[in-house]
Amino acid sequence: MDAKIELQNYKKTLDRSLAQYFAKKLREMREVGPSAKDAVKCIRDLILAGGKRVRAGFMYWGYRAAGGNDFEKIIEASMSIELTHIFLLIHDDIIDRDDFRHGVQTIHKRYEGLAKKFYKKAEPKHFGDSMAIVAGDMAAAFGNEIIFNSRFSPERKQKALLKLQEIVVNTVSGEILDVMLEAKGRATEKEIIEVHRNKTAKYTVEGPLHLGALLAGADEKILKVLSEYAVPVGIAFQIQDDILGAFGNEKKLGKPVCSDLREGKQTLLIVKALENSDVKQKKLVKKLLGNKNVSESDIESFRRVIRETGSFEYSQNLARKYVEEGKAAIEKSDFNREVKAFLIGIADYIVKREV
Repeated sequence: MDAKIELQNYKKTLDRSLAQYFAKKLREMREVGPSAKDAVKCIRDLILAGGKRVRAGFMYWGYRAAGGNDFEKIIEASMSIELTHIFLLIHDDIIDRDDFRHGVQTIHKRYEGLAKKFYKKAEPKHFGDSMAIVAGDMAAAFGNEIIFNSRFSPERKQKALLKLQEIVVNTVSGEILDVMLEAKGRATEKEIIEVHRNKTAKYTVEGPLHLGALLAGADEKILKVLSEYAVPVGIAFQIQDDILGAFGNEKKLGKPVCSDLREGKQTLLIVKALENSDVKQKKLVKKLLGNKNVSESDIESFRRVIRETGSFEYSQNLARKYVEEGKAAIEKSDFNREVKAFLIGIADYIVKREV
């Protein structure tokens, strides 16, 4: 099985369901009013602009890992994690001051532009941030609603809803630490991994796998095996994501390269570079960290330091180590051949994504 192609096929199926869901929501919003309808359009446009649907894919395969076989029901239900994801992204874009997501304007920037044109009494940035916050809240409600309205038993829906709230709490806990580390201006490798564990591993991999498994009636034994796979693979996912953010292709990323550098974010790449750099290299990294106006030349200099200090190689090797740990849990599990093939294949894909 080619896990990447499997995920791409699932994305196509899910995107059709999401388009139908938003068409229904927009009809419902006629009763509420044009402003609410516009907010739904913003959410729809952002969610359909891109994204690999990794979380929904993990939810689907968690369901199958626990023996679920009603694929139509789980496809409908897996929209919930994508709406929860977009809610968190909308708020994250405000925190990170990002102007673009998936190659389109972020919602706060979109509303900021509208304020400049049509709402002259509003302070544009505040208006944009305010409208995006409430649009994110709306997306969160939609995520819960999808589980509520899914065609599973009340008992399984209740467990899934509790898990969904747990996912949000873990993610927000990771974000709190992330924001504090950025404000502090320094971090340890242990702190970075803790952020990755809560903000990515439990949110992107473990949570969705558990959601799907719970909707299939999974017991604690199945959830435990999924966690043994999910947490290390999720940490690897974020390490590789940070590498791609610094060395990847801007068009594929859908946002500027080195945005973490501009925002002053503490990543493993930066922590290890500072740890192993000489005086000149350290001075350069500190000068560029948090500088909104870094040039192409600055970016190349930064990349050179990351490679010369061994930070790039260290981060890649650590990501591979975590992936191997996760794969080992699946290889010794009792999951069927298809489930094993997807989970192992997608773990390999995570660390082989192009730089």
